[in-house]
Amino acid sequence: MEKEIDLNVIYEYKDYPDKNSGRCDNCDSATFKSTVGGGKYIRECQNCGMKKNI
Repeated sequence: MEKEIDLNVIYEYKDYPDKNSGRCDNCDSATFKSTVGGGKYIRECQNCGMKKNI
């Protein structure tokens, strides 16, 4: 059973590596926008909004 993805949570890449490298775990899109701040590099899917701290 797959764990449901909460789009309000920023997942840690080390705990949740990509299922398909370079693709969103939720919708399989490869289009991301990135933000940097506070020592974090956040990758956000432009299709569904899933976020990971890379």
